Amino acid sequence: MYTLIQRGHFQKFCAARTHYPSMAMTAISLAQLTLLSKSSIFLCRNRVGTFNFSVAFSTSSALSFSNFSQKKWRQPVAASVVEIGGLKIAKEDVVRDDPTNNVPDAIFTKLGMQLHRRDKHPIGILKNAIYEYFDKNYSNKFEKFDNLCPIVSVKANFDDVLVPADHVSRSDNDTYYVDSQTVLRCHTSAHQAELLRRGCTHFLVTGDVYRRDSIDSTHYPVFHQMEGVHVFSPDDWGSSRVDATSYATQDLKACLEGAVEMRWVDTYFPFTNPSFELEIFFQEKWLEVLGCGVMEQEILKRSGKTDNSAWAFGLGLERLAMVLFDIPDIRLFWSTDERFTSQFAKGELGVKFKPFSKFPPCYKDMSFWISDSFTENNLCEVVRGIAGDLVEEVRLIDSFTNEKGMTSHCYRIAYRSMERSLTDEEINDLQNHGIVC
Repeated sequence: MYTLIQRGHFQKFCAARTHYPSMAMTAISLAQLTLLSKSSIFLCRNRVGTFNFSVAFSTSSALSFSNFSQKKWRQPVAASVVEIGGLKIAKEDVVRDDPTNNVPDAIFTKLGMQLHRRDKHPIGILKNAIYEYFDKNYSNKFEKFDNLCPIVSVKANFDDVLVPADHVSRSDNDTYYVDSQTVLRCHTSAHQAELLRRGCTHFLVTGDVYRRDSIDSTHYPVFHQMEGVHVFSPDDWGSSRVDATSYATQDLKACLEGAVEMRWVDTYFPFTNPSFELEIFFQEKWLEVLGCGVMEQEILKRSGKTDNSAWAFGLGLERLAMVLFDIPDIRLFWSTDERFTSQFAKGELGVKFKPFSKFPPCYKDMSFWISDSFTENNLCEVVRGIAGDLVEEVRLIDSFTNEKGMTSHCYRIAYRSMERSLTDEEINDLQNHGIVC
């Protein structure tokens, strides 16, 4: 049951916080790490469109995304320069008036925060534990990189890892473009080819990655990933009685498997073959925490390693940290509330998070007509731009197509602060910033 928006007034209802069952974790090994938009705006590429809400789906005054202005909507941002790996990056370097640029101010504020380099943060604690695992089991063979610049070329992010020209991940619906040839990296694999060309054969790359995405408890437009690569020579598999691909596959799974409830799922990645996803059971559902596989020979050949084989994995640190630390919402990783940050200490992996708030959610529904250019990721970008991390989830709850072929969607937005109770007035104020009736 939902309420359509009328004249800027909203109905809301509150419910008790969902209880998240904890998942028991035992002593750590890499296996147990599970290797480990007073007008509303809608972004289409970098353009913004105004729209109105209907009283009902069938009225002619319904929301439309067909009129786009040329001005890009921006939210105020405090910092104008960040420093990463000794390089100073100005806001103007990332948030541009380039026609292909779709990086909002809110994303720029995340550059340089580098949660993975904070020893007392769950992401940093997890990274260090994985580093220790590889040091112990591979005699310090793996080189580690955790301060590489997240602004990379389209070539490095896509071409060098064999992502097809028509692949959906290249779309500006999925990727943050600085300009037509530069992006915020979508994965730490963006550094893979460069490091192979340098001669690296065993390496781990950790960093913040950026993807336009949906809004819920396990998705956020900025997260942290670790890339692992191990290159083998013919001498490694020569006496094993299996071919290079089989040898690399066996070694990969042996490295990543463990005692937690997990499963392997065959999948497709353009840069590995065969390819797998490793899933763990969390909050009563299977959660994919990493993708991996045997590296495509073409990538190795382009790097001068024509006779070699290799495996590679990409691990999402947040998802694994949510399991190990019992953290129920991905937004918490960005909290500066001492009630969160004080619960974790350097080297203490798997300390269970103690919730400090049980504030109820506030739900608001909105319906609108959609055009062919509509995407849910664009809607979520607008919602995040207006309400930031107060938004817990955006979910499609109804879809209707009339006799003229026009389609209307109804979305439910769940607001919930991790730190305090939200009032109906402030949520209505947020909604009114996004709506003209």
